[in-house]
Amino acid sequence: MARGHTTQRLNKSCILLTAIAGIERFAFKGVASNLVTYLTDVMKLSNSSAAKMVNTWCGLTFLMPLLVAPIADAYYHKYSTITASSFLYLVGLAALTSTAVVRSRHEGNKRIPFSFLSSSLCLISLGQGGYNPSLQAFGADQLDDDEELPYSKEDNKPNKKTVFFQCWYFGVCSGSLLGIIVISYIQDTFGWVLGFAIPAMSMALSMLVFSCGSPIYVYKDSESKTKKPLNSIVQSIKAYALKGFRSKITLPQEESEVKELELHEKPLCCENMENVTEMNENSKSNTVMVANFKVVLRLIPIWTMLLMFAVIFQQPATFFTKQGMAMKRNIGQNFKIPPATLQSAITLSIILLMPLYDRIFIPMAQLIARQDKGISVTQRMGIGMALSVVAMVIAAMVEVKRLEIGREMRKAGSKSETVDLSILWLIPQYVFLGISDIFTVVGMQEFFYSEVPENMRTLGIALYTSVFGVGSFVSAILISVVEVLTSSKGKPSWLSDDMNEARLDNYYWLLATLTAVSLFLYILLCKYYRNSQQG
Repeated sequence: MARGHTTQRLNKSCILLTAIAGIERFAFKGVASNLVTYLTDVMKLSNSSAAKMVNTWCGLTFLMPLLVAPIADAYYHKYSTITASSFLYLVGLAALTSTAVVRSRHEGNKRIPFSFLSSSLCLISLGQGGYNPSLQAFGADQLDDDEELPYSKEDNKPNKKTVFFQCWYFGVCSGSLLGIIVISYIQDTFGWVLGFAIPAMSMALSMLVFSCGSPIYVYKDSESKTKKPLNSIVQSIKAYALKGFRSKITLPQEESEVKELELHEKPLCCENMENVTEMNENSKSNTVMVANFKVVLRLIPIWTMLLMFAVIFQQPATFFTKQGMAMKRNIGQNFKIPPATLQSAITLSIILLMPLYDRIFIPMAQLIARQDKGISVTQRMGIGMALSVVAMVIAAMVEVKRLEIGREMRKAGSKSETVDLSILWLIPQYVFLGISDIFTVVGMQEFFYSEVPENMRTLGIALYTSVFGVGSFVSAILISVVEVLTSSKGKPSWLSDDMNEARLDNYYWLLATLTAVSLFLYILLCKYYRNSQQG
C-alpha cells in the first residue's frame, strides 16, 4: 500500500496462501452466516437458543486455536499442521452436509440429525483450531527475515508484513463476501443439502491447491521443535532434583581442601558432563519460557478489553439476521433478500474502504500526529472499538423505528410479524461494523503477531482469534443473563421469539454501553502499556 513510496510486492507463495485463505473463508462463512436460520427454521429452536448455540460454536471455533497452537508450535511443522487440520475440517463439513441429507429424508426424526449437527460443528472447530493460525503464520513466514514488524522510524519504506496482513485480510474478506452472498442464497432457494455441500467441496479444493503449491513454499520451522518441550520439562525436573540432592556441598575456604575437592570432582565432571550441559540448556530454556510467559501476561489486559468488541461482532450472524427476517425483504414481485446476505455489507465495505485507509487516512493522520505511521496499532484498535459503539447505537435506533411501525400496524388490525420497513435500513449498522473491522481486526492481527517472540508467532495469531472465541462465550452468557433478568412477572424477555414483543433495542443499547466502558478502560491501559519496541 503506497504511502508516498514504492509499493511492496508479495511473492507467489504469499499470494497463493492468501487465495487459499479466501477459499476457506468462503466455506466457513457459507455455513456460519446462515446457521441461525437453519437452527430456527429447520431444527425448530427458539431465537435465543439458536443464538446461544451459534455463539457457543463460534466461541469454540475461535478459542480452539489458543489450545492447539502451542502444541503445533512445539511439536509439529506448520505445513503438517495445516494438512492434518484441513482434513478434519473437511470431515466436519461433510458430516454437516449429512445432517441436512438425513433431515430432508426423515423430517420427523429430530434426534439423529441434531446429534450429527453438534458432532460435525465440533469437528469443524477442531480443524480450524490448527488450520487458521498455522496458515496465516505460514504465510507470514514466506517473507524475508528483515521484514519484521514494525519498521523503524529511520526506515520510511512501507513494511512488507504490514502489507501482507492487509492483503491477507482483503483476501479473507473477499472469500467471506462470496460465501455470504452465494451460499446464503443457495440455502434459502435450493435447500440446505446443496448449501452445505458446496462449502465442503470448496474446502477439498483448498486442500488440493495447498498441496500443489508445496514446491514454492519457504519453510522456516524453528530448530527448537527437534527438542520436545515435554522432554525438556522432564529433564528440568531431574536437574533440579539432582541440584537439591547435592545442595549440601559447600565451597571450602582453605587451599588444601580446594585441591582435594578438585581431585574428587574432576572424574565426576567427566562422567556427568552431558548431564551438566543438559542442566545449563534446561536453565536457559526455563528462562526463555518464563520470559515468554511474561510477554503473554502483559497482553492479557488489552486482550480482555477487546472482548466486548468481539461480542458485538456476534450480532450480525444472530440477532441482526432475525431482525431482518421481521422486515420487508421484497425486491420486485419475485425476489426476496435473504437476511443473512446483508452480512456481505460488512465485507463489501472492508474491500472497498480498506485501500482508502493507506491512501487517505494514514497521510492525514501523519500530518496531524506528525508520526511516520500516522497512528499506532493500539490507537488503530481503539478507533475501531469506538466505531463499533456507533454501529450498535444505529442498530438500536433502527430497531426502535421497526417496533414503532409494528405497533402502528397492530393497531390497524394487522397480525403480520413482518413490519412495513425495508430491510435495507439495516445496512448502515453493517457498514459501520465493516469500517470498525478495518481498524480493529487488522490492528489486532499486527499487534498480537508483533508483540510475541518469533518462536510463538502461531500462538500470537491464536491470541488474536481467541478474542473472538471468548467473546462468543461471553455473548452466549450475556444472552442467558438478559433472558433471566428481563422475563420476570410474566413479561416476554428482550429476546423473545415474537419479534414484535422483543426489545432488541434495549439489548443493543446495553451492548453499546458495555463496549463504551471497555473502550474507556482500554484507553487507560494503553497509557500504561509499554510497547516492546520502546522496551
